[in-house]
Amino acid sequence: MTLTLDNRSQKKESSLTQALRQIQQLNSKIQELEQHHQDYVQKQQNLIAAIAEICVSPMQEVQALRILIYRGEAACRQYLRSVLVKQSQASKSSSTH
Repeated sequence: MTLTLDNRSQKKESSLTQALRQIQQLNSKIQELEQHHQDYVQKQQNLIAAIAEICVSPMQEVQALRILIYRGEAACRQYLRSVLVKQSQASKSSSTH
């Protein structure tokens, strides 16, 4: 009888140990996801600041934000680069005339 009770308590302890390990793994994963989220938010804030700085017209800003929302960060950065190139070309052509 004592052997059966000892066996049951060992199984319960083993289950508790396993549950604790799983909780620790989940907590670790949550911390990792929170860090990824914070990094993502920081990148978005930096990108929005860049949009405000680079775009010279409200239409460009709206276009950049639309691209950011619907196509993502990489596409938005590409759009901003193209805006900078166009601005550079426009300033070069206006300074040569």
